[in-house]
Amino acid sequence: MARGDLVTDEEKEVEAAVEENQTVLDDIDSLREALSEEKEKAEKYLANWQRAQADFINFRKRTEQERAENFRLASALLMSSLLPALDDLERALNNVSAKLAGFTWVEGIVLIQRKFQAILEGQGLERIETEGKDFDPNFHQAVLYEDGEEGKIIEELQKGYMLHGRLLRPALVKVGKGTDEV
Repeated sequence: MARGDLVTDEEKEVEAAVEENQTVLDDIDSLREALSEEKEKAEKYLANWQRAQADFINFRKRTEQERAENFRLASALLMSSLLPALDDLERALNNVSAKLAGFTWVEGIVLIQRKFQAILEGQGLERIETEGKDFDPNFHQAVLYEDGEEGKIIEELQKGYMLHGRLLRPALVKVGKGTDEV
C-alpha cells in the first residue's frame, strides 16, 4: 500500500471516530432533552397530585362541616318538637293541687320532669333568663305590654331556649311600657 492509502485509512478512522463522537454527542443531547421533558412531566404530575390532595382535604373538611351542620339541624328539630311536651309537663306540675302534692306518684312525675329537662340540658339546651331583665328582641318576644318599668320584662308567659348558643325558641314575655302618670 502506498503512503497516500495509509493517510486515507487514518483519515477514515479519524472521520469514523469523529462521526462516532458526534453520534454520541447527539445521543447525549437527545438524552438531555428527553430527561428535561421527563422532569417537566414529573413536575406537572407532582403539581396535579398536590392539587388533588388539597382538593381532597378541602372536600373532607366540607363534608365534616356539612355533617356537623346536619347534626345540629336534626338536634334543633328534635328539641323543638320536645319543648311543647316539656312545657305541658311543667304546666301540669305547677297546677297540682296541695291535696295531691304529697302523693308519691306526683313526686315521681316531678322526678321524671327533672330528668327529662336534665337530658335536654345535657344535649346543649339552655333556658333564656327573663324575670327582671331588660327586653331584648334577639331573645324575647313581647306579646303583652303593661304598666311597669319601661323596657323591663314583667312576666314570662312561655320559656325561651337556646341550643348550643343559638336561639331555638324566643321567650314569650310581658313587657313594661312605663306608667301613665300625668
